[in-house]
Amino acid sequence: MSDSAATTLPLPVSLDRIPHRLAIALALTAFADWLFYDQRLGISVAVFLSVLAAISLLANPVLAGRRQSLLAAAILLAGLAPIVEELNVLSATLGVLAVAVAVSALTNPFIDGLRDRFAAARALLLTGPFRLPFDVIGSAQWSPTLRHLTVWIVPLVLGAIFAALFSSANPLIENWFGAIDLKWVMSHLSVPRLLFWTVALSVVWPFVCLKWRRRRQRAAPQAAADPSTESLGRAPGDLWGAAAILRSLLLFNLLFAVQTVLDLVYLWSGVALPDGMTYAAYAHRGAYPLIVTALLAAGFVLVAIKPGGDEERRPLLRALVFLWIAQNVMLVVSSMLRLDLYVQVYSLTYWRLAAFVWMLLVATGLVLIVARIAFNRSNRWLVRRNLAALALTCYVCAFINFPSVIADYNVDHCYEMSGAGQRLDFWYVAGLGPQALPALDRYISRGAPISAVGWFSARREMLVKGYHDELDSWRAWSFRGWRLQRYLDRMQDISASQPERAGPSKKSTE
Repeated sequence: MSDSAATTLPLPVSLDRIPHRLAIALALTAFADWLFYDQRLGISVAVFLSVLAAISLLANPVLAGRRQSLLAAAILLAGLAPIVEELNVLSATLGVLAVAVAVSALTNPFIDGLRDRFAAARALLLTGPFRLPFDVIGSAQWSPTLRHLTVWIVPLVLGAIFAALFSSANPLIENWFGAIDLKWVMSHLSVPRLLFWTVALSVVWPFVCLKWRRRRQRAAPQAAADPSTESLGRAPGDLWGAAAILRSLLLFNLLFAVQTVLDLVYLWSGVALPDGMTYAAYAHRGAYPLIVTALLAAGFVLVAIKPGGDEERRPLLRALVFLWIAQNVMLVVSSMLRLDLYVQVYSLTYWRLAAFVWMLLVATGLVLIVARIAFNRSNRWLVRRNLAALALTCYVCAFINFPSVIADYNVDHCYEMSGAGQRLDFWYVAGLGPQALPALDRYISRGAPISAVGWFSARREMLVKGYHDELDSWRAWSFRGWRLQRYLDRMQDISASQPERAGPSKKSTE
């Protein structure tokens, strides 16, 4: 190869013809499916590798001379021969390497020696399978049809995610999806087959759309200014353009409206649920997935509606964003109601109490997003306000006696004390620590079964003793602990002046 040939730029990879190359790659993948999927392997591997090499040379320019072409053909035949003899891991590896070396030798203008040949083959086999999504998204010129499809990528992908979250959050929507007959489709589709197609398409793609780069840049200053190479890694603006955002907001508002209407009908208005479905199940299913939905929605707004961008100044887009955020706030409020209904039935825990706090922060963040758009503030302003809200929340929570709050709620709402709800999980409440003692005392004196008072009282005394052991040193003093100690002293004075609650008499147990 001459020096001039070695210093020229690579031929353009014709990324403007990505749809045609993708069609070829899909056809090869279908051929691989016919040859390999659920079939025994043998000579079919050699057949496929031969077809792959031929299609690769037809779809890409061949730059080698006659002598190099004959050498590449010999390498290909020598590599396929072991597969014809017997297919095993070694012969298959030799065959794949032979195809990669032959194709690179015939199409790569930068090969200069054996080392470059194997480096090109290694790049084709190891990094090539990961190129497909980047090549498709980063193509320099898109056909009108493909540009039309691009603006639907974000709406459909995120719409499917939101629909899946709503299905997991709302048993009614899950039932609607379950009523759709997908047996015929699923009989022809399977996860293993989809995985096979994904892997096969990724492996085939670098052979159909070859893209070689010089290993050592020597003298090509104009390469930095070449527009065909500058735009290779640039994502098309249609993916996050105004058209895609508009379609996304229309679709998302419609999806969220279904969930909002269902919550208004069944959760807020109290309309009877379908047979076999309880309010507790309806409430429990939706609390956490809907918070994830709201967080994804907030992330989309931050990415799509940039401060000072054209999207932010369009009245229709602003109105759709405000409507969607309002629906998200409604989802968060509904999630809080769902969690409250669930707690009423199944008691309060640390995680459920933390979920209430987290939901308040999410709702605050959504309102701040509206303020950022309405007052034309920056994302830095939004981050600072959210951090301030988080700091204020943490500061307030530092003064809240959460063990006492949880214990008081569970004791006051248990079946033994109120006649409704679940029976008290005494051991969970006792596990909250000494701050649960006031609630436990109320339960032992008024709600605990007579037969279990002795056990519960013994556990109470263990908590008191452990608490006193912790306070041996003045260094462990706290205002909350001081208040608890005053309560314990007061209860000790009362118990000293009054007889203990009658437990099972010794005579009755004999």
